[in-house]
Amino acid sequence: MDGQELQKVANEYATGLPDVTFEHRVGPNWELYKVGGKVFMLMTDLPGHPVVILKADPDEAVGLRERYAEITAGYHMDKKHWIAAAGGSSLDENLVRELVTDSYRLVVDKLPKSRRPVDPGPDPVA
Repeated sequence: MDGQELQKVANEYATGLPDVTFEHRVGPNWELYKVGGKVFMLMTDLPGHPVVILKADPDEAVGLRERYAEITAGYHMDKKHWIAAAGGSSLDENLVRELVTDSYRLVVDKLPKSRRPVDPGPDPVA
């Protein structure tokens, strides 16, 4: 999956989750995806390649970076809690959806109960 396809899949899946809002910022060019006013996913184009930046459990983030060459520490974010995914042969749609879901849930779980949307349902790749 190339970087543009990665961003397309991530965008389509993220915007289908409950109570997600989208914000486009210029200078630099960023797309922000929020739930309850908190960012759970960002997209931008690094020099030469589009990336998707997602929140991740710190222990799982280490494993993802070790397993997938396309997943690195989060660009321009806290390197412990965020990952960046670029296009590459080892990423597929199911993994991208799983990463987006995990990021979304990590943010939702930290929201006050009064601001939490309906549970997004079972993990789509479980």
